[in-house]
Amino acid sequence: MERQNLIIAITGASGAIYAGRLLHSIPGDSHAVHLVASEAGRLVYEMEMGRPLAADLPSGIRTYDSSDFTAPFASGSFPCAGMAIVPCTMGTLGAIASGLSQNLIHRAADVCLKERRPLVLVPRETPLNRIHLSNMLRASEAGAIILPAMPGYYHNPARVEDLADFIVARILEQFGIPQNIVPPWEGPGYGK
Repeated sequence: MERQNLIIAITGASGAIYAGRLLHSIPGDSHAVHLVASEAGRLVYEMEMGRPLAADLPSGIRTYDSSDFTAPFASGSFPCAGMAIVPCTMGTLGAIASGLSQNLIHRAADVCLKERRPLVLVPRETPLNRIHLSNMLRASEAGAIILPAMPGYYHNPARVEDLADFIVARILEQFGIPQNIVPPWEGPGYGK
């Protein structure tokens, strides 16, 4: 089976745990991960996770600088399963909603939208102002999937990692990647 390309971007919003858990949950036998992190994304990752992003990557992940417009996925001719931006800053979301391509993250998101490929945006901000909400709506209307980092609690999380894994499971499901991190809801008595 040929591996599918999957683009993951990390921006400077709080919530590095989501990115870290996602990178370690994508099956390497079925997906080739192409990672681009903004400078702020790398900084926040190190601050929140206590180690540099580069030291925490699973083997086989290809990394790109956010200024590298020659990356293969800057073109719609590059076959890929889609892209997830996790966490996604409001600035990144605003650029995507406006069709701006100021860096490789914005450009890759724009390519996914124009090629009708899944683009999952995981904003981690609170509270939200009218501009944030408007940009989310515009991005959604353009085809993006808005998946806020709002974990559920019906799976009876015992650790912070369990909360992050809830979001990671939902991201994987958006790409049709089987996951056994969080079982699906089965009604009353679930998780007991």
